[in-house]
Parts: sequence; structure tokens; C-alpha cells
Amino acid sequence: MRTKAKLSAAVLGLATAGALVLSTGTASSHGYTDLPPSRQYLCANGTVANCGDIQWEPQSVEGPKGFPTAGPADGQLCSGGNSRFSQLDAPRTPSGGAWPTTKVTGGQQYTFQWQFTARHATTDFRYYITKQGWNQDHALTRADLNTTPFLTVPYNGQQPPATLSHTGTLPTGLSGHHVILGVWTIADTGNAFYTCSDVEF
Repeated sequence: MRTKAKLSAAVLGLATAGALVLSTGTASSHGYTDLPPSRQYLCANGTVANCGDIQWEPQSVEGPKGFPTAGPADGQLCSGGNSRFSQLDAPRTPSGGAWPTTKVTGGQQYTFQWQFTARHATTDFRYYITKQGWNQDHALTRADLNTTPFLTVPYNGQQPPATLSHTGTLPTGLSGHHVILGVWTIADTGNAFYTCSDVEF
């Protein structure tokens, strides 16, 4: 009887472990920036309310890679083209206020930080920023951005750690409110992850 009980417990344990592998293996979980705080991070930590689904999965803003020649359509860059996260594309928060900004200084070093819930083989990280005088009254488009990245961090197909930081120089000649679009390009799929952070120079 004791052997039978042990066997039953082992089978139950394997079944439970298998269920966990299946449930976590199919989860849509990947990564986002918290430095500077991204719109999805601000929704997830409660700074911005009524954000919809993104508050539960800030790591899931995934869309086609190849930006700026490919990737999400204009007006859908901050959501990665995912309609479930369309609140991220709006020029104002769901409550009608301005997106909170992080104060930065042009020409100075800034440390960008990503949090990952799935560590994909990575091509690179690229950072784009809006032009001086960009139109803040509509969802972000390529015309609003300088489509040459001000920072590119090659990653050569490696997997990042759970938290990754890298430092780059912020552009000069900018003042007021701007948006930094971060793009994490995956090496072995057709997708990338998109993150918009509002900053104030």
C-alpha cells in the first residue's frame, strides 16, 4: 500500500509539473523598460489607471520587427500594433491627463533598464526619439520621430539576463516633452518588443 501511495504521489507530481510547464510555456510574457519608466510600466504599477489589459501584462507589447521600414503601423507604435493595448498609443492617459514624464538632460549619459519575463535570443536594442516640434496631439508616427536611432546596443543573438541595463548619451538640441521609442529585436522570430517612455528635457 505504501509503494502504491508513493507511486500515486509521483504521478500526481509529474502531472502538476507538466501542467505548470504547459501553462508557463504558452504564456505571452517577454519584457519592458522601467528606466525610463515606460507607459506600460506606469500602467502596471498603478501610476496611470484604467489602462485595460496592459496593466496585467506590461511585458507583452510585441509586434512585427524591422522598424522603421517595417513594424507596427503609424499611430500604433507604442502598442506594437496590438489593439488590446491601444491605450498606450493615445496622446493622453485614459483619464485624460498627460502621460507622466521623466526629467532628462540632453548630452548626458542615461542608463536604460529592461525587465524580462522571457529571455529571447536578441539581435539588438534600439532607441529612437521624437523630433523637436513634433505633433503631441496624435498617436505617435514615424514622421514624429528621428528614424535614425540615437543608441543601438548589439546583442549578437545572446539571451539577456532577467534585468538588463545599458548606458547611452541622450541627444542634444531638444527641449520640452518628447517620447523615446525603445525597440528590442528578437533574433529567432519575426517579432520585436516596443516600449514608449515620455521624457522632459
